[in-house]
Amino acid sequence: MTFHVIIPARYASSRLPGKPLAMIGDKPMIQWVYEQAQASGAQSVAVATDDQRVYDAVLDFGGVAVMTRDDHESGTDRIHEACQSLGLEESDIVVNVQGDEPFIPPEVISQVAQLMSAPDSVMATLCTPIESEEERTNPNAVKVVFSERGKALYFSRHAIPYDRDQSIDADKLNQHYFRHLGIYAYRRSFLQVFAQLKPSRLESIEKLEQLRVLENGFSIEIGVASEAPLAGVDTADDLETARAYAKKLSS
Repeated sequence: MTFHVIIPARYASSRLPGKPLAMIGDKPMIQWVYEQAQASGAQSVAVATDDQRVYDAVLDFGGVAVMTRDDHESGTDRIHEACQSLGLEESDIVVNVQGDEPFIPPEVISQVAQLMSAPDSVMATLCTPIESEEERTNPNAVKVVFSERGKALYFSRHAIPYDRDQSIDADKLNQHYFRHLGIYAYRRSFLQVFAQLKPSRLESIEKLEQLRVLENGFSIEIGVASEAPLAGVDTADDLETARAYAKKLSS
């Protein structure tokens, strides 16, 4: 299956300003992400940004970038505008790879695209088993439950499912609890539909835009990632962890 990767990258991150250009080893973070996407077998890779500095940095390392508006409420809206600029076809599969995932495995990028093989699939994502109680109760680790047919049922910052009878053993959390990974595949035509949907009730409560899709009656295909990616870079501490990991890779 052919697919395209678009990487949304904002400069003005509230927790880590200038994050896409933060150096990890001898490369800016956005270059690490771009190169991982290139290794996934994508037909094309582009960065969608609202900042000239990020745009110029991508061109400097030989990448493709498109400028987008600075008032988008979500990365999905930015992806939609970028698709228009890039002239992608209605039937094209587009994978949204977050710009703060410098070590995302290329196989994971390809995997989420393959979930879109059914002609009626409009959106797909991935998850990974939760291994610890700390992660299970962490509201920053988004949880997901899904059906036997691989359809997402609900996403939440709360621990779901609720273990009413305390019947789940601590060493079996990974059989029942799954953390959502922030990678998505869309059919290009569905991005146009999503852009016209208003923020939904549950989305506003949980602050999770994927709930807008479920609340409007659309399905999200979901699979368990073939490899659990390292955590993304959200804070200064995360950045130092990424730098240490990159140094380890190069040694």
